[in-house]
Amino acid sequence: MSRTFAHSVRDNSLALFFGVIFVAALIGQALTGVSVYNSEQTASGLEKISTLQYVTSSSFAVDVTENWQSEYLQFFLYIYATVWLVQKGSPESKSLGRSGTESDEDQCVGSHAREKSPAWAQRGGWRLAIYSRSLGLVMAAIFLTSLLAQSIAGTSEYNESQLRDFQDVVSWWDYTTSAEFWNRTLQNWQSEFLAVASMVVLAIYLRQRGSPESKPVGSAHESTGIEG
Repeated sequence: MSRTFAHSVRDNSLALFFGVIFVAALIGQALTGVSVYNSEQTASGLEKISTLQYVTSSSFAVDVTENWQSEYLQFFLYIYATVWLVQKGSPESKSLGRSGTESDEDQCVGSHAREKSPAWAQRGGWRLAIYSRSLGLVMAAIFLTSLLAQSIAGTSEYNESQLRDFQDVVSWWDYTTSAEFWNRTLQNWQSEFLAVASMVVLAIYLRQRGSPESKPVGSAHESTGIEG
């Protein structure tokens, strides 16, 4: 049993690693966030709240969801952009002559499916059409859901601030079309786009031995679509 468990951990170590540090970072955000929130409450002459109250508050929800939506927007755009766009010399790009959705033979679908190909990849029609785009569709769905959650939580947080200052509350539509909402949103978007562009370009000239995100150390700078 222990040998099987060890193999399972090894085979899923990448997902487990990022899952663990995600949870750790989220807990850290909650603990530091409630500390900052309570400091502001004390400065305003208001009562402090518990950690549980904080993690179920609109303040925590908007901070979390605005980061999630920007990350999944990045993934969604990158998935679709790399279908058609290429970058000479980058392992993050397909080979220069392979832009587009590629042939059924290249994609191992329909009559070209292999024995262990997913069931929907072996079929035609709507099943194949959906499965062929499933990764991008799911990323888009998570992005839109996170963006909606951010807007709802953001409206609630903004209105709480308005009430504390004896100002009028605003509707969801007014908030989502305001400079406040788009300033917070675009701050996240620009950093995600910069990170992707940096990875695409830096991987042309720099290497990380053993990583599939890098070309082999000895590959020429102009080599494109080659992973180490």
